Amino acid sequence: MTRLALLRHGPTAWNAEKRLQGRADRPLSPDGAAQVRGWILPAEVAGFRWLTSPLIRARRTAELIGVEAAIEPAAIELDFGAWEGRRLAEIRAEDPDGTAANEARGLDFTPPGGESPRAVQARLAPLLVRLALEGRDTGIVTHKGVIRALLSLATGWPMVDKPPVKLFWDRVHLFDLAADGTPRLTQPNLPLKADR
Repeated sequence: MTRLALLRHGPTAWNAEKRLQGRADRPLSPDGAAQVRGWILPAEVAGFRWLTSPLIRARRTAELIGVEAAIEPAAIELDFGAWEGRRLAEIRAEDPDGTAANEARGLDFTPPGGESPRAVQARLAPLLVRLALEGRDTGIVTHKGVIRALLSLATGWPMVDKPPVKLFWDRVHLFDLAADGTPRLTQPNLPLKADR
């Protein structure tokens, strides 16, 4: 069994403003970078090799936590298309019925010109198979949309209601990969900070 650890990048200014980032290559905010500098990876992921999304906020997070991480294109965030840089609350207010209908599609929710969580799962599938075949425990610094898509794969969550497990975004989430790349959530919410 291969273990896979997922870590969301540190906070950006757009996170603080509740803006959808998607593929927009936004850096960590000064406060976000300071927060990440205090992160210490849990013992459960000691010895893992690391990969990172190509976006600067993920690459900088990997750098600040002190891991050498190869860029993995499949780990890039969900593409929010025309909604990038906008607040979901504003989008819902502009078109309440249309937005609600789109969100009710769960895995097939797709922003205009963007990507659905199901498309993210399809993008991740070859990577998961490859990691399982390689058999090396691996961590990936990635994004909320990617982690949610993997949680759906691991649990069968259709993304039309609340997730089966509440994930905290300043924690590490540990999965096992079966030989065919199928993920299973084993340890969500491993804390990053050292015990004080």
